Amino acid sequence: MTLLRESCLYQIWLALLSIYSTSAVHRFLTAAGAWCNHQIDSSLVLSVLCREGVVARAWPESALCRGLTWLINLPGNLLHRLYTTFQLTFEDSFFARLAFSLGESTAIAQSWTIMLLWVIPFSYWNNAYSLIAFAALLVWFHAGAMHRRDYRLDLAGIGFYPLVLFGAVFLGVLLSYAPSLSFRFLFYHISAALCVLVTVSAVRTLPDLKRLAAGGAVCVAVSGAYGIIQRIQGVEVSSSTVDLKVNAGMPGRVVSIFDNANTFAEVLLLLLPLVLALVLCSRHLISKLLAGGIFVMGCVALGMTYSRATWVGFACALVVFVFLWKPKLMPAFILFCCLAVPFLPTTIWNRVLTIFNPADSSTASRIPLYQAALEVIQSRPIRGAGLGTAAPQAYIADWNLYHADFPYVHSHNFYLEVWIEAGLLGAASFVASMLWNIKRAAHSARHRADSPVRVITCAAAAALCGSMVCGLADYLWNYPRVMCIFWFVFAVALAGVKLCDEKKGLDFAG
Repeated sequence: MTLLRESCLYQIWLALLSIYSTSAVHRFLTAAGAWCNHQIDSSLVLSVLCREGVVARAWPESALCRGLTWLINLPGNLLHRLYTTFQLTFEDSFFARLAFSLGESTAIAQSWTIMLLWVIPFSYWNNAYSLIAFAALLVWFHAGAMHRRDYRLDLAGIGFYPLVLFGAVFLGVLLSYAPSLSFRFLFYHISAALCVLVTVSAVRTLPDLKRLAAGGAVCVAVSGAYGIIQRIQGVEVSSSTVDLKVNAGMPGRVVSIFDNANTFAEVLLLLLPLVLALVLCSRHLISKLLAGGIFVMGCVALGMTYSRATWVGFACALVVFVFLWKPKLMPAFILFCCLAVPFLPTTIWNRVLTIFNPADSSTASRIPLYQAALEVIQSRPIRGAGLGTAAPQAYIADWNLYHADFPYVHSHNFYLEVWIEAGLLGAASFVASMLWNIKRAAHSARHRADSPVRVITCAAAAALCGSMVCGLADYLWNYPRVMCIFWFVFAVALAGVKLCDEKKGLDFAG
């Protein structure tokens, strides 16, 4: 540390900062940022968008929420009653005390779980791993609930709309065009639901939240490093994923430890904002440099995926993050982005230009996919075709709704696919869940003092916004592991809002 501060580069950096702080550019950007803040605070449109709805406000105190909370915490209450009845016996047991201690550290166990779970190569991956892991964490949580009366599952913090969406998932199986095909997909959604339940309930302090973000950073580090190694070794260009006529000269798309370049890109899209949050809220220089290195490596790997929808989503995520974190930096950020455009590699720039090129087979192939999905919605608008991608595939094939050379896998649109899988209730509750969570995170970011919790909450909300934009051209839940990571980020935003609200209560009480 001392050598760094005494180095020539560090002194030059301090001199440049001193010059910038007194420059006209700094004064202009500060004034522009202050103007942006004023416009945000006085905007009637934003105030309406950020307002919490009546249903969301009433949910925590509603009879339904209290009843479901009592029901879901019944095992924990019974275990706690058993503990109080035989308290001396349990306290005299070394293994019981160890189990209680481990149960109260469920957030730590979860951080290690996701570190190990999300770096398993695709060839060794089994979707049952997620279900087993989060079910085990739920059991682990109940060991803590047995010892402590206040250690309970937080259903109120999850919110009304996500619960409605989970109910729509069950209906998607019952009302499916092919229930046998939909049933196995139910377990993927159960894994995601357990992830949300455990995360929101187990996170109680800032270190818990930072550990979970660090777990995601490990996934970015491992997959990003492997992706860069793939590029160095060379990746064969696949005509099935790239139009070689429109994208002439583009190298092969890296997939890292995943089976698909788009899947790898979506994982990076969801987790990179959390890594950026660690860069900003780490207290020590070493941890900042480590997180910064992982972030840069992840961004480089994201570029190598050549996933256009994910690039657009990630750009949106960065804009939202800066907007929520420090709006006064928006002018400087926009200026930086404009200046960075000429330095983009030629292959990336050419790939960006093909987004709206109708001659690109990948772009053109989406039109018959959207048409088939809209045909399903028109014929089954309320109940959809059934949960999972297999049931809609069967329905579309049986009714001859898709006419293209490429096989129909999914609709390549997040919103259309959720609708045709879970029906109108599923699509409406999905959109409502995303908007509700992002609005709450934005409100916490705007009305809380700057803190690591606030930064991580902003990052999770930004990642969700980016995934919603990416979802206009792709379906992020096609791979169950990405679905689980998506809901993990969703839960991190919920947990961050919960900690922000608790801090506000403590500040008010003080």
